[in-house]
Amino acid sequence: MRFFYILILLIFFNCQENKTNNQPVIAIHGGAGIILKGDLSVEKEKLIREKLDEAISHGYEILKSSGSSTDAIVETIKILEDSPLFNAGRGAVFTSQGTIEHDASIMNGEDLNAGASTGTMHIKNPITLAHSIMTNSEHVFLSREGAEEFGKLENLEMVEQEYFFTDFRLNQLKKEQNSSSKFGTVGCVAMDKNGNLAAGTSTGGMTNKKWGRIGDSPIIGAGTYANNKTCAISCTGSGEYFMRSVVAYDVSALMEYKNKSLKEAVSHVIHKKLPSIGGDGGLIAIDKNGNIEMAFNTPGMYRASIDKNGKKNIAIYFE
Repeated sequence: MRFFYILILLIFFNCQENKTNNQPVIAIHGGAGIILKGDLSVEKEKLIREKLDEAISHGYEILKSSGSSTDAIVETIKILEDSPLFNAGRGAVFTSQGTIEHDASIMNGEDLNAGASTGTMHIKNPITLAHSIMTNSEHVFLSREGAEEFGKLENLEMVEQEYFFTDFRLNQLKKEQNSSSKFGTVGCVAMDKNGNLAAGTSTGGMTNKKWGRIGDSPIIGAGTYANNKTCAISCTGSGEYFMRSVVAYDVSALMEYKNKSLKEAVSHVIHKKLPSIGGDGGLIAIDKNGNIEMAFNTPGMYRASIDKNGKKNIAIYFE
């Protein structure tokens, strides 16, 4: 009998050790679109690569220090939101009324808990609001004034609209440029040492958007999804089409119900299903085994990853 109890204890501790024996994995994107070599100045490309490197390195350090995947998501995206280089947070695009409105979402693959917000104008880091909604409210999705009121109750940092204004985005509004600048998003997917997956997405939406338009980024299942059974996904691109295709969840569903690999599921959705209805863009994904996919059907996507072997990859163009 004593041997039996010792055996049970050994099995228990072995399971606990295996549970925390996963190698952390992380991937980020800074938007997809018509991004061609030569379009970016040498200096701007350097700045973008450096910021992607800073963000993903910070997130990876959190994961290596046994931080949770959701913590890594929030802190990584905050770095991208604070940069004027991306269409999120400080660098978000203008609406047709000359204001800036933010959308964000986050999802925990362990328990399928999620939080999202849309149309906020004064929350400095929208991803922190999405995280607070997920962890400290009974709701999943809050909008506009109500979302900001909740943010105040959570003591989140608030700023005036002017904080988000940049000359680059104002010029985009005036020129009403094509799709290469009308949409863009930042996102992060991660797997922590416990094997828990998470995904987060943050955006300013489309340049010149009207009538309170909402894209896919704050919609769970369209722009963001995470499930420990399958994968974590964050999308970027033409939101109207990502919503119609429920892209993020579709990848997970193909894996769960059709037994497709992450690579097969992502390829089908991004390169077949989405283009068939006129959609363009991309996504980043990590499956439950720590495999990474960063796929897009546009000329470029700002992206970076650190795989389960600790190898870092930073890229912009189709390579």
